[in-house]
Amino acid sequence: MTEILAIIVAFLFFLVGLAGTLLPVLPGPLTIWLGMLVYGIIAGFDDIGVFFLVVQALLALGVMGVDYLFAAMGSRYFGGSKAGLWGAAIGLLIGLFFFPYGLLLGPFLGAVLAELIFKSKTDRAVRSGFGASLGIFGALPIKLALEAVMIAWFVVRII
Repeated sequence: MTEILAIIVAFLFFLVGLAGTLLPVLPGPLTIWLGMLVYGIIAGFDDIGVFFLVVQALLALGVMGVDYLFAAMGSRYFGGSKAGLWGAAIGLLIGLFFFPYGLLLGPFLGAVLAELIFKSKTDRAVRSGFGASLGIFGALPIKLALEAVMIAWFVVRII
């Protein structure tokens, strides 16, 4: 009975985590990992083990890093300099505190401001910011795929 309860609670966390990836209100991969941890607390760690949780935590951190990587790559692809690349990453970090708009505007504004501070032309700065914003949206399918892998691995582990 407790294992069924643990599975239900874990899958509720998974659903909230997946929703958090699409609607940036919660950190999706972290919420998915917390579902696995809660499962272990309720049902016991015999099925999943500590090593599994550590590897899943590292995977969750990697998934969270995809946003930064893609924002930086988008900025760079659209002609941004290293300043724009770093500005996009810092803008994303600051934007996390201003959900949900900050997640969309942070990389754009960060890249634009960094480019302008380091004497880029306005059109290059705006292109860099646009690329950073596109990078955030481009990361979504990859993040969802990695989160699906996390969940599938969990399911295989508990069966």
